[in-house]
Amino acid sequence: QVHLVESGGGLVQAGGSLRLSCAASGRTFSDYAMGWFRQAPGKEREFVAAISASGSGTYYVDSVNGRYIISRDNAKNTVYLQMNSLKPEDTAVYYCAASEYYPTTYSPRYHSWGQGTQVTVSS
Repeated sequence: QVHLVESGGGLVQAGGSLRLSCAASGRTFSDYAMGWFRQAPGKEREFVAAISASGSGTYYVDSVNGRYIISRDNAKNTVYLQMNSLKPEDTAVYYCAASEYYPTTYSPRYHSWGQGTQVTVSS
């Protein structure tokens, strides 16, 4: 339905900030809610944040609430994840995906997963 490509990951020091981008191709981007998930080595994929199709609604997992900000620019077909006050436990591959449902933390409700971008936070 849409093709998604994540970028912006890298190696950062604990307490630092990083801004991830998810670029979408296709003319129906604004029809979808968008979500960010992450997967650390040896762990299952975890929901991080979601944003409604219009951008008016956002939802975060408790562990990142107050530190992360999800946003979108429908004119640019892009969703962002601003990550502040990073902790070593934030280290993971971060993925974005699209959904017809909002809000949902249930990964099977998402589709069109990107390839992921690595975020590594050093202590």
